[in-house]
Amino acid sequence: MISDLLRRLAAPAPERLPEPDSRLALAALLVRVARTDGDYAAVERRRIDAVLARRHGLDAEGAAALRAEAEALEAEAPDTVRFTRAIKDAVDVEERTKVLEAMWAVVLADGERDDDEDALLRLVANLLGVTDRDSALARQRVERDIPG
Repeated sequence: MISDLLRRLAAPAPERLPEPDSRLALAALLVRVARTDGDYAAVERRRIDAVLARRHGLDAEGAAALRAEAEALEAEAPDTVRFTRAIKDAVDVEERTKVLEAMWAVVLADGERDDDEDALLRLVANLLGVTDRDSALARQRVERDIPG
């Protein structure tokens, strides 16, 4: 399944991904964001699981299984642009800010913002068609909702 999805993502004009594949692409993008700073911490994995569970109505086991599959996909995937294109094609305009909020939630999970993570989020926001202002507002909403 992963090799088939990678082949479709690498196509010059990829087709719109069906739900299971777009779900996996989003999860892989969350993993990529978490790995950007070189420290894929347990708190980030838990945050990814929570985002996936909430977004897709999964139980803890289902979310962890999706994340594990996404980790394998992310490790083999060529670039962030292809993930983002797949998500942009699969997600309505209104939902893209929520996708960005999910990414900010992962970035902020370890309590630190890294320059590489910020750069990746700026790139992804642009590729999703989300303005810098809307990305900043998404980050602020996530920061406001983080306990402590």
